Amino acid sequence: MLEKRIVVCLDVRDGKTTKGVKFKDNVDIGDPVKMAAEYYRGGADELVFYDITASPERRGIMIEVVRRVAGEVFVPFAVGGGIRDLEDMQAVLSAGAEKVSVNSQAVRNPEIIREGAEKLGRQCIVLGMDAAADETAPSGYRVFVDGGRKQTELDALEWAKRAVELGAGEIVLNSIDADGTRDGYELRLTRMVSEAVNVPVVASGGAGTPEHVVEVFRDGAADAALVASMVHYGDYTVADIKARVHEAGIPVRLRW
Repeated sequence: MLEKRIVVCLDVRDGKTTKGVKFKDNVDIGDPVKMAAEYYRGGADELVFYDITASPERRGIMIEVVRRVAGEVFVPFAVGGGIRDLEDMQAVLSAGAEKVSVNSQAVRNPEIIREGAEKLGRQCIVLGMDAAADETAPSGYRVFVDGGRKQTELDALEWAKRAVELGAGEIVLNSIDADGTRDGYELRLTRMVSEAVNVPVVASGGAGTPEHVVEVFRDGAADAALVASMVHYGDYTVADIKARVHEAGIPVRLRW
């Protein structure tokens, strides 16, 4: 079995790391570059940065933050928010990121996934998907865009499968219902998507304890677990999380 990954997420707004609950009531909590360096030293396997207002405000990417982070961390990191076209993707990778995450723009223009995969390699292209429970959707979950502000007609499971067909090499699957609650991941949604696609799925939204991470690996079939609040507020460290995952008999990188 491949080692599971612990991915630390930093949502960025106006150059500051911010955190909310169910995509609302965000508060600024620190400098993303300094926080990234700390998480890197603490053993995070990967990092992901989302400019949470770039898409709804229809503005460009936070390229200067990307450059500064690249000078401080030496693990893979992905960047999302404001990625509009292939040129933006190339700019993010040239600034030092290993992956680009497309979410709202991919819904509006799915061909951006295919173009990115063909030109840059599918390993660089991450589909960021924000989904919420909706009993009218075939799978029971619907896709939202613009930072969870706008409902789409897309079914979450069908969109995940289509994105992989287009060339997405990974999916970061965020449950809007669980986001920031620290009550645990949305296991049903995570397992559904993980079992339907042949690329890694990163579970996102709801992590509050190391046990939640164990659960999403065991019961949600996730390849990686994204954490934010539980480490941002000092409740646990990455090392704490990895120790519990290891104790549960799940392969995880312990040395760094």
